[in-house]
Amino acid sequence: MSKSVRLADIAAKLNVSTVTVSKALSGQKGVSENMREKIKGLAKEMGYQPPAKVKLPKDGKGYNIGVVISERYLDQQETFYWKMYQEVATGAVAEECFTMLEILNQQSEQEKAMPKLLIEDKVDGLIIIGLLKEDYLAMIQESIKVPLVCLDFYDRRHECDAVITDNYYGMYQLTNHLFEMGHTKIGYVGTLLYTGSITDRYFGYCKALLEHGQKVREDWVIEDRNRETGFREEGFEFKLPKEMPTAFACNCDITAGVLTEVLRKKGYRVPEDISIVGYDNYLYPGVCSLEITTYEVDIREMAFRAIQKLIKRMAGEVSKQGILIIEGRILLKESVKNLTCNERGCRS
Repeated sequence: MSKSVRLADIAAKLNVSTVTVSKALSGQKGVSENMREKIKGLAKEMGYQPPAKVKLPKDGKGYNIGVVISERYLDQQETFYWKMYQEVATGAVAEECFTMLEILNQQSEQEKAMPKLLIEDKVDGLIIIGLLKEDYLAMIQESIKVPLVCLDFYDRRHECDAVITDNYYGMYQLTNHLFEMGHTKIGYVGTLLYTGSITDRYFGYCKALLEHGQKVREDWVIEDRNRETGFREEGFEFKLPKEMPTAFACNCDITAGVLTEVLRKKGYRVPEDISIVGYDNYLYPGVCSLEITTYEVDIREMAFRAIQKLIKRMAGEVSKQGILIIEGRILLKESVKNLTCNERGCRS
């Protein structure tokens, strides 16, 4: 039957990503005209039908949930946010709802072009995964007519429902772990103010330093991406300090993995010379061969709570909007050396 055909089925036949298929069928840029025609032709041949807006039954099931993700959070590899979207889609199906994904390209975001899902009135509620540019997010907030939930970020300028991980306390725990392992010279890797999560994690790092009598050294706070684009373009270099710390707390596992390989190329051993911790518990194959000690984000629970919150809003529930923080957990792996160990063993 036509409704059993998925974007992934079309992608598999053409050996392209699901994101490419989504862009082609929704008229977004980033796909060649030749490939776009192939995708559209195959979709028609296979009987693919995009979800249409349906009349909601009295029990509230059958909602169409729109999901918007900026293309800068997606790449050729399966990304953290792609995994989060999959959890949202799975959770929506469990509630007998439908999801419709729109990949927001850079031009649309810069020119403040409203998502087609909203323009065409296709959805009953919207989930935005990952922070968008402030002016673009403000435009959506001011014009949206359906309930909105922000996932993995919060809008600091507008009162809005949001579901986030415990960025502050998670990094606080990771940095404390480094102190417990005997490290006192600890740097932070992340471009401050690029996203709320990077900055919140930095302040968790600062709290741990303060409680252990240490001061933040500016030369040990290192950017990990272009502040304007959010990308780590070809030629990007971590500005390593002349005096190196014994450990780095990184804002995410991808950054931790890339930094690990950079350090190795410069002659440092990880963790023998420099220890590394990350965040997310998400590192796709090929970035780094070392298992990174990290703070695991509970993606499934975050997605579930976002869907539940949105369904209540779509059903007409009136309550104060706010931020819901979902706790994660530390996972100890291979990337931290215990400096309390000596020739007679390790202190407990």
